[in-house]
Amino acid sequence: MRIFKLLAITLALTLAGIGAAQAATAVTLYKSPTCGCCEKYVDYLRENDFTVKAVNESDMSAVKKRYGMSHAASCHTALVNGYVIEGHVPVNAIRKLLNEKPAIVGISVPGMKMNSPGMGETKKGTLTVYAVPKDGKEPYVFSVE
Repeated sequence: MRIFKLLAITLALTLAGIGAAQAATAVTLYKSPTCGCCEKYVDYLRENDFTVKAVNESDMSAVKKRYGMSHAASCHTALVNGYVIEGHVPVNAIRKLLNEKPAIVGISVPGMKMNSPGMGETKKGTLTVYAVPKDGKEPYVFSVE
């Protein structure tokens, strides 16, 4: 009987750990209140198991400056696990960033690329995601999605 209690406790703790590991990753996304593509990107993140808190900002240039993304800017700026995600970055690149944990400010898809999530039809292998270094150097290719 004692072994069954021990097995039940072990199983319960294991399942609790699995549930915690599969919890959605929290994202805070700063956007203009009038931007429709930002809303589509929020939906895209949610569809891919991210929990998103969208914050309307009237001065997005100040947000980009605050988080070190002035030179790699797009329309919205997101924060996730200590990194900055600028623009319509595919979730595969975000997951790669979170798994590899490089010593960078974050990643960016500068501008408003029509083949990016939330902007139109995505085409695999056509979207360059840039890493933004902490030292102020030029962004470099992080991945091609």
